[in-house]
Amino acid sequence: MKTLICLSFFIVSFSFFGQSVYSVNSKYDADVKVYVASSKYDADLIVYKCSSKYDATDNKGLWYFTSSKYDAKKKIYFCDSKYDADLIIYFASSKYDAQWRNSGKKSLMY
Repeated sequence: MKTLICLSFFIVSFSFFGQSVYSVNSKYDADVKVYVASSKYDADLIVYKCSSKYDATDNKGLWYFTSSKYDAKKKIYFCDSKYDADLIIYFASSKYDAQWRNSGKKSLMY
């Protein structure tokens, strides 16, 4: 019984901290509106796209894009203007570059 409780806690806590996202087509369906900046210095968050959902852990910019909105922790909408966005991101080419540059907006992705 203890093993079952520990296993359940691990599964729930792992899914809670994962950064799986789904891109929606309407800003009204989104949890967070996102704008992609051309420079990492303009971004609130530097994001790395993970190829596996198991690599996208914690709230540090490692995102896994799901194919279903039901598997995602957050639904995001990509805005055309940074003034319409809640969060400005920059896509990095290395997972080691993923980080928050504006930690005041961290709560958007919890």
